[in-house]
Amino acid sequence: MQSTHYQNCIDAYRTVYGGNPTHVVRAPGRVNLIGDHTDYNDGFVLPMAIDRWVWIALCGRRDGQIHLRSMEMAASAVVDLGRLATPQKGWAAYVEGVAWALRQAGFPLSGWQGVLLGEVPMGAGLSSSAALEMAVARAFATVSGFPWEPKSMALAGQRAENEWVGMNCGIMDQLISAAGQADHALCIDCRELTYEAVRLPPETAIVVLDTATQRGLVDSAYNLRRHQCEAGAAGFEVAKLRDVSPASLAAGIGELDGAIGRRVRHVVSENQRTLWAAAAMRAGDARRLGELMVASHTSLRDDFEVSSPALDHMVASALENDGCLGARMTGAGFGGCAVALVAAEAMEAFIPSVAVAYRARMGTTPRIYPCRASAGAEQIWAHDEMGE
Repeated sequence: MQSTHYQNCIDAYRTVYGGNPTHVVRAPGRVNLIGDHTDYNDGFVLPMAIDRWVWIALCGRRDGQIHLRSMEMAASAVVDLGRLATPQKGWAAYVEGVAWALRQAGFPLSGWQGVLLGEVPMGAGLSSSAALEMAVARAFATVSGFPWEPKSMALAGQRAENEWVGMNCGIMDQLISAAGQADHALCIDCRELTYEAVRLPPETAIVVLDTATQRGLVDSAYNLRRHQCEAGAAGFEVAKLRDVSPASLAAGIGELDGAIGRRVRHVVSENQRTLWAAAAMRAGDARRLGELMVASHTSLRDDFEVSSPALDHMVASALENDGCLGARMTGAGFGGCAVALVAAEAMEAFIPSVAVAYRARMGTTPRIYPCRASAGAEQIWAHDEMGE
């Protein structure tokens, strides 16, 4: 049975265009279990695609244009594939940027019209922008007839965000949205762009803990952290912090400025924790994975300084529960979401307990939802469901 969002997307297409779509595509958001601010340092990350998607119901056009209606924004955008010159503003820039990046990479592009329906919360650190990019890429692949290759599509999405939209992100978000696997996280090597599916520990659940706070100053702070990491790499005379070993860090950290040294220490230790976490998952060792998640949060809070009072209170509220094996902030930081690893048998009590504890600390009600690891971007042929 398809999600209600699937049918809602088809119904919205009928309302907007007066006919049936030929396809529905979707791409998931993501939650990162461990490995934050390591991707743009050519390091390791361990995200999973979640069962919340950006959906597009669509049909091809012959005039080389994209007509897209966003149901969330109650707004429409038109992109002329023959005139990709100046970026539009807002969500339309992501659509246009993906078209530009795919064309730059040599993919043949056909026009299409569609409606866009998103269920990935925006501004929560769950990669709604990458989900939009990969849904648009999947729509282009569907109507233009080129094969879906996750790595190429992720690189196009990253280029769109870096060079067209102006956000200097790493590759993690696009790659997990493009290549996710059900019931698994992906241990991604962000230098080699290779990945390994690692199964979630048995009898556990992943819970996203949305602090209900928007991320503040994230763009400027994110870019500052990148510059600090680049300075740290230069101090160690390496291309990227991926190349700094724990032994080299111990020997050379005293030569760096205090803040830069802390940034380097986080990245080097986080890379090691991520590899250890993947090994723990292969062994089915949920407790070890949880311990590493807690250590990651401490490092992000103290060394990389990208947590927030809301995130710290959320993690503390989660860890008060005996059934919580580990918790940490996730994403760029400064607000947004935390993620918890919870024993499956404790789930029923965990969610209300965390909500009460967080509300007592912060005075606001969080949004808490269990997530399943989902497949990456995919196309869904709509004909059968509509009786055609």
